[in-house]
Amino acid sequence: MLMLKIRLLTAFFILLSFQVSAFESYYLKVRVQKGEGSYALMRRYNLDNQNCNLQKFFELNDIDQNTSLSYELEYFLPIEIVQYNGTSIRSTLHISDWEQAVAIKQYNEDIQKKKLRKTMYTDSKILWVPHHLVNCYDGALATTSKTTKKNSNTTKKTEQKAGSPSKIAKGNIRVQPIFGDKYKHVTIKDESLKNKVYYVISGHGGPDPGAMCNTCPKTLCEDEYAYDIALRLAKDLMEKGATVHIIIQDKDGIRDEEILACDNDELCMGTVKIPLDQIKRLNQRVSKVNQLYNSYKAKGIKEQYAISLHIDSNHKDKRRDVFFYHYKNGKTGKDLAEHMLATFSSKYEQFQKGRGYDGFVKGRNLYVVRNTLPPIVFLELGNINNSNDQKRIKYVANRQALAEWISDGFSTFN
Repeated sequence: MLMLKIRLLTAFFILLSFQVSAFESYYLKVRVQKGEGSYALMRRYNLDNQNCNLQKFFELNDIDQNTSLSYELEYFLPIEIVQYNGTSIRSTLHISDWEQAVAIKQYNEDIQKKKLRKTMYTDSKILWVPHHLVNCYDGALATTSKTTKKNSNTTKKTEQKAGSPSKIAKGNIRVQPIFGDKYKHVTIKDESLKNKVYYVISGHGGPDPGAMCNTCPKTLCEDEYAYDIALRLAKDLMEKGATVHIIIQDKDGIRDEEILACDNDELCMGTVKIPLDQIKRLNQRVSKVNQLYNSYKAKGIKEQYAISLHIDSNHKDKRRDVFFYHYKNGKTGKDLAEHMLATFSSKYEQFQKGRGYDGFVKGRNLYVVRNTLPPIVFLELGNINNSNDQKRIKYVANRQALAEWISDGFSTFN
């Protein structure tokens, strides 16, 4: 009997350990009070000051503004429940904005004061993240606006076409309209990547949306999510003083929505129509990269790298961690891919300890990796049909984290 109890107890702790390490975020679900409508419910949880919260509430519950809430039912709120890592809000959510983290901290404190939650996130390790403070947050632009005014003359002088070489010193600001109104101000944080050139290629585009999830409530297109992550990566590299060329471009800018609308208006370098024929399409982007590569090489620029971002398509039950391809006969490209793999592995160990990471590196003879002159790494960011992998690309904090992790991989290479 004693041995049986020990075995049962052991099994319990194993199960408990598994549950903790496998924690998945979810949206808070609550019951409405009598006579409470959508707006009153938003007000009770301090969510009424942002229209995007209300829109997210309608989306989560598949209702509209004319729907009367039922006292008998529970409803999802636009508050994501996330496991706090015990270190900081920024590292938990993979965000870099200090004021944004403070706003989330303040929200949790205010909610506790209203007795809508019993414990503080630092004690329970459960963080409440309101939708607007991640997906509709505009504090970053507000923070830089004063600086922008003070440096208006500098900004005007340094405004340039997207992806053109930067000669701006640390602390200066340049305007890159391609990132959209909210993110167009790029502050040079350091010069760690000065005199290095990067070619960021988001997969597919134009007449080719790439992989699609047609069985999702709303269609997901590979090229839209790859492009958004590409822009975030380009911005992060620029902030480190790098010269960055964004090969595939459109007018969407960096977007903070979960559902990125599918379109076909992407252009090569923002000016040239993308061909329908696959070989012509791939050759177009490769030729542009190689043209720029030879130009920089002639000027003595030695460190040039390229990256192609994609999202895989597989059976919906097959979960895929980020994995990497390189040209099978290229040593530097292989070294870069293996370094990226090691970077992602260490990031998962740091931010999701115990989760495990199943990414891999493989040599392929793909057209882009075979014909691009600078060393190139080809990333598959997940399976677009898998519900867990979708969180990696749909949630804006995850798209930002992917971009930053890739940037860190480049920063620490060589």
